[in-house]
Amino acid sequence: MSLNGSSAPAAGNRTSSSGEPFSLLSLLALSLLALLTAATLVWNLLVLVTILRVKAFHRVPHNLVASTAVADALVAALVMPLSLAKELSAGRRWRLGRRLCRVWVACDVLCCTASIWSVAAIALDRYWSITRHLDYTLRARRRASNLMIGLAWALSALISLAPLLGWGETYYSAEQERCQVSQEPSYTVFSTCGAFYLPLCVVLFVYWKIYKAAKLRIGGRGRRNAVLPLPELGQVKEVSHQPQMVFTARHATVTFQTDGETWREQKEKKAAMMVGILIGVFVLCWIPFFVTELISPLCSCTIAPVWKSIFLWLGYSNSFFNPLIYTAFNKNYNNAFKNLFARPR
Repeated sequence: MSLNGSSAPAAGNRTSSSGEPFSLLSLLALSLLALLTAATLVWNLLVLVTILRVKAFHRVPHNLVASTAVADALVAALVMPLSLAKELSAGRRWRLGRRLCRVWVACDVLCCTASIWSVAAIALDRYWSITRHLDYTLRARRRASNLMIGLAWALSALISLAPLLGWGETYYSAEQERCQVSQEPSYTVFSTCGAFYLPLCVVLFVYWKIYKAAKLRIGGRGRRNAVLPLPELGQVKEVSHQPQMVFTARHATVTFQTDGETWREQKEKKAAMMVGILIGVFVLCWIPFFVTELISPLCSCTIAPVWKSIFLWLGYSNSFFNPLIYTAFNKNYNNAFKNLFARPR
């Protein structure tokens, strides 16, 4: 969310306003930001095309993945290019007018908030599928996912449109060429809590519950399972009524007793790992930005523009990492990607 203001840059960072060329470091940083923007857009569009083309992906949880990809693709298409244009201007000033400023800020808040809440929805879906796999049927899962998608975008729209409806006008100074979201303290608390701190509490609670449930299930299975050597195959039914797998090597026969949960436990472990990485990257990307955005208006603190830009683009980078994470843990996506670019024979 582009809540960063702008002020005069340090003397060593002046560029076009004084007629000086960009420094080598500035050119490198701007090139990396442009590459990040393009890669974020392409990768999320690739995920969306894959979901649309593969019928097996026309179900939950892929609709949650699609919602996240839509939000992240909009961040790359509508928000990051204008943010990059602001970075290119001297002193990180806004020179595109008041109307475009309001559109940019509204799109920024809407898309970034929707992306954040979509990550929380994915975490909730994984949590319910692990802890309530008997009650969380396909129909219940579809209803829950559709409801979460609707609520995510509705709340995002509410937060983004509130300044346009009169709660703290989007801040634009024609004299100083600054463009940022409303600095009204009450709106700052509402927007930061609704866009980040509330979903942060949700995902942290969910991951703690997933980890606890997975640890309890695996620990319980370890106490139930046993490995029993049998002198001959005929005694298998007398030893146990649990599901068994029998392996014969020459004259010796060994029976491994299992409770039939091996496949599910592997799936749960993989889901817990995916959710953990998704949440970890989400927190690392966004927490510096939202901490400064909550504190600055309340304490009238001044943060250097360069640090605001770093925190802002670190948050944007979360839209690049999201599709990488949830596709890396799904082999079906990798196969679908290969089929997209495979030449028909």
